[in-house]
This record gives sequence, C-alpha cells and structure tokens, in this order.
Amino acid sequence: MEQVLISVFLIVALLIVLAGGLWIGFGLMATGWVAMMLFTARPAGDAMVTTIWGASSSWTLTSLPMFIWMGEILFRTKLSENMFLGLSPWMQRLPGRLLHTNIVGCTIFAAISGSSAATCATIGKMTIPELRKRGYPEDKIVGTLAGAGTLGLLIPPSLIMIVYGVAADQSIAQLFIAGVVPGLMLSGMFMAYIAIWALINPDKVPKADRIVGLGEKLYASRHLIPSVFLIVTVLGSIYAGLATATEAAAMGVLGALVLSAVQGSLTRQTFLSSLLGATRLSCMIALILAGAAFLTLAMGYTGLPRKLAEWISSLGLPPYALIAVLSVFYIVLGCFLDGISMVVLTMAVVLPMIEQAGIDLIWFGIFVVLVVEMAQVTPPVGFNLFVLQGMTGHQITYVGRAALPLFLLMVVAVVVITIWPEIVTFLPKRMLRG
Repeated sequence: MEQVLISVFLIVALLIVLAGGLWIGFGLMATGWVAMMLFTARPAGDAMVTTIWGASSSWTLTSLPMFIWMGEILFRTKLSENMFLGLSPWMQRLPGRLLHTNIVGCTIFAAISGSSAATCATIGKMTIPELRKRGYPEDKIVGTLAGAGTLGLLIPPSLIMIVYGVAADQSIAQLFIAGVVPGLMLSGMFMAYIAIWALINPDKVPKADRIVGLGEKLYASRHLIPSVFLIVTVLGSIYAGLATATEAAAMGVLGALVLSAVQGSLTRQTFLSSLLGATRLSCMIALILAGAAFLTLAMGYTGLPRKLAEWISSLGLPPYALIAVLSVFYIVLGCFLDGISMVVLTMAVVLPMIEQAGIDLIWFGIFVVLVVEMAQVTPPVGFNLFVLQGMTGHQITYVGRAALPLFLLMVVAVVVITIWPEIVTFLPKRMLRG
C-alpha cells in the first residue's frame, strides 16, 4: 500500500510541474529531487550532478545529434524533397497515399539509428513539412510518426536489445535476428491501419495529382538514388562491422553534405540552418535524457521498480497471465522511466520468474522491446511525444491522442507474438541450425 501511495504521489508531482509550464527535462529532475528528498536517505545534490554528467557524456548516445543533423541536412536541401518525388508515385495507389512515407521512412531509418528518438526526429524533419504542404491531416502526420518512430528500438541494430542481451546473458546477434520479422510485421500493421482509415475517410486524404504508369514510376525513382545510397552506406558500414553507430552517423552527415553539395542545394545558409536546428533539437533531447536519468536514479533508490516486480513474482501466475501482468507493469513503468532504465532496473527480478515459467529468453527480449516501444508514446514520459511536441508545437496531450491508435496496434502485436511465438523464434533457431 505504501508503494502505491508513493507512486501516485510522484505521478501527481510530475503532472503538476509539467502543467506549471516547467521545461520537461527540469520537470523530470524536480520530480526525482522530490523522490530523493522525501523517500530516501541519499543526499540528492551530488547524485543529481553526477547522474546528469553521466547521462550527458555517454558515448553511446553521441550518435543521436549526428543522426538528427543528417535529418536536418536532408530536410533543408533537395534530398528530402527528392525522396518524396521518388516515393510519391509508388504511394499514389495506396489508400492513405503519402502518409505511408512516414512509416516506410521510419522502417528504413530504424535499421540505421537503433534509436527511437533519432528515427522519429530525423524522419519527422523530412516528412512533416512535405505532408503539411500537401494538406494531409495533422493528427495522422503526428500519430504515424510517433508510432512508427518506435521501430528504431525493434528493428536492429537496437540499443535496448544490446542492454537486454547483456543483462540476460543472451546472444545479441540472435536478438537482432529475432527482431526483424516482428519489426516488419508491426510496420505492416501500421500501414494497414492507415489504409483502412483512408478507405473509411476518403474525403480526408488529399487527391492524387495524377496516376502515373510503371515506366514513369521507375523514372521517378531516380530521385531516390541519393537517399538510398546514403542509407545503404550507413547501414552497410554497421552490418559489415566497419563502423560503430556513432561513426556511421558521422559518415551519414558527411554523405548528406556531399550529396547536397553535388545537387547544388548546399549553401552557407542551409549549412548553418541545419547545424543550428540540429543543435536546438539535440539539446532538447539531451535535457530530457538528463532529467530522465536522474528520475531513474531516484526511482532506483526508492526501490519502487524492484518491489513492484517482486510483488508480481509472488503471485505465482501461469505463463500467459504472467505476460499479461508484465505488459501492464512495463507500460505503467514506462510512464516514468526510459527504456534502458526499465530493463536495467527490473531484469534481476523478472528474469528468474521468466525462466521458472519456461518462457524463451530470446522471445522475452523481443517482448520487452515491444512494451518499451509502447512507453515511447505514453505520457507523461514518452520520448517520442516529447520529440514531436518540440518539432510541431502541439501539446503533449494532442500528440498522445494522435499516437493512441498506433499504441493499440503495439498491444495487438504483443498479443500476436504471445499466441504465435514462432514469429520471433523462427529465424534465430534457423540461424542456430545453420
């Protein structure tokens, strides 16, 4: 009962500081400070300083601003426009038309970044202006970006998978392989949702300029060559083991600069604008991550995540019921913590009960990634919501409502892989046999 009261108190405290207009990062820090001061014996001052420094100086996260800068370059030069010129002829016959570029773009970029926030921010920089200019519904633009941006966690390479693999002593290569089919399945579910919505609401989808033939589509695809070359270069360098994600991100920036210069759209003004835009967005995300890191530390000291997990373990549930309870547990936990922290703080207690229930640990890793994806679009601490709030100027409640249908599809995806676990385990087992 005491833990429930503490949880409710911290929820209310966070909502109050956010409603008061305090910056999100500072709001998270303030909530962590309250938790440390009221519910732990640990001094909050030095803990806040060291945690914020550690979160800000993490080498793993240095790829984030580079990928954002790459997106800014694509957005402010002809590369972004050309991507639409190349994709739009192929999307014209699909119900929902260019809204699918959000999902397809996030699916492709997810295989480069490994970060939900980077995927959402980079693709958003390219697609939001183009879709707005063509008159697509704002809520669908924002909702598809928030939902599809989460694919950055599921489609390998994925930082969450690496953290889980280390914590659970599982093969990271097998986890990467296991995430491919569920990632493509979820992307397909998002596209199917947009298609069904468009068929039900045909008046809300802008009319196609004109229907083009196959030859013209293939000719228009020449506009995709620079973007595809850039993506293949970055992705190939990672999978070939030639570069880390951070080094690949730097290569992506260099490639985007070279391609835009060759096209004649790189000027002093576009260069400075892209650099300043990336700096602003990166600083916003860095402040949020720093605040979330301190709140995570405070939650760890209060013992709430561990005690909640221990309570679930004490229930002695059968496998399906255990998965259902853990789904709710992680979704609620995602209202306060970032994905990596959710994994780190709970695995020590959750993994023994998973092994006792006879659940495959590779499958459970993909399950954890899926429920962490949900946390990216659940307020008050949904990073994709924060990113889109900063990019679009909408309130976080608006972004959350727009992302709700995609969130529900993620719930459906969890149900699907629970009923048919072979969707996750087939490729890793095949890899082992090979």
